[in-house]
Amino acid sequence: MSTQELLGALEWRYATKRFDANKKIPADVWQALERALILTPTSYGLQPYRFVILTDLEKRAELLAHSWNQPQVVDCSHYVVMAARTKMTEADVDNWIQRLAQVRKMPPAALTAYRGMAVGDIVHGSRGKVSHEWAARQVYIALGNLMTCAAVLGVDACPMEGIVPAEYDRVLGLRDAGYSAAVACALGYRAEGDKYAALSKARFDAAELIRKI
Repeated sequence: MSTQELLGALEWRYATKRFDANKKIPADVWQALERALILTPTSYGLQPYRFVILTDLEKRAELLAHSWNQPQVVDCSHYVVMAARTKMTEADVDNWIQRLAQVRKMPPAALTAYRGMAVGDIVHGSRGKVSHEWAARQVYIALGNLMTCAAVLGVDACPMEGIVPAEYDRVLGLRDAGYSAAVACALGYRAEGDKYAALSKARFDAAELIRKI
């Protein structure tokens, strides 16, 4: 992909307000987007989140009332609820250490110092006191990654903070699993006539946003 193609994809995308409910994301394209979510970088590599992908219309209709009745919830092809860990524990870190050791074919003991650093920070340290907020920040890295990859693949997306997390948690059973909804993202293809698609993209100039030293 050229730099021009990348910027073209980012210029093309917008927070889609109206999706064509009859257009679905092809399976191979969706698999790539799921993989992009998995490949998102996170602090310590811990991935303190879960992604609930809803294609079931009944369940999405149940969430509609807890989403300010925004039609994207039911009209999009795939609706992703991004949930962050409510609390980080040593068991969470150990679970990741075991996986890391398995993938890299090394003994877990070789990661003792790494484990201690992670536990001391996000379990017992200052960030451990705000572990849900810390985990939610990791969620937003995944959200940005998903939207960028979607744009590159020609898939429309709309990030959605207009949700009631407590109700999402109840409907999806997230709290019992140790997670809470942080944000959602609707993905699919824009409907013809969505007025927002034709609006010029407004951003501050680089001189106002970027400082070079």
